Amino acid sequence: MQLKKILVPVDGSEYSMRATGYAAEMARLMDSEILLIHCHKPFPVVLGEPYFQKAIDKIMKKSNALLDPFRKIVQDAGIAFIDRILEGPAAHAICEVANIEKIDMIIMGCRGRNDLEGLLLGSCTHRVLKTAPCPVLVIR
Repeated sequence: MQLKKILVPVDGSEYSMRATGYAAEMARLMDSEILLIHCHKPFPVVLGEPYFQKAIDKIMKKSNALLDPFRKIVQDAGIAFIDRILEGPAAHAICEVANIEKIDMIIMGCRGRNDLEGLLLGSCTHRVLKTAPCPVLVIR
């Protein structure tokens, strides 16, 4: 089995932190590259300037701060990686990036939910499992 590209979506949760650790170890063993992604909510398009740009700056600053500890995990493991901040629904973006980037495996965290669909898996994880173009490893 060849794993050259591993996609790790992160949301700041403890589950995504664990998933990043697993991905870094797997990437080290398989000589793989990691693609870290974080998806934020859509930019508020109803705002006029300069408020629109201020909203974008605030969201990007928050997203970069969220990614920092994940970057550190991968850097400390000595793994080659790139990261991206994307706008929009996470499950759709994860599967789209996996398809475009020819990802070999997605490693992501599982989050508990109170709703029926997400009793064991978070709803985003559930949707990725249903639509991903590659294998998905879910970390608890």
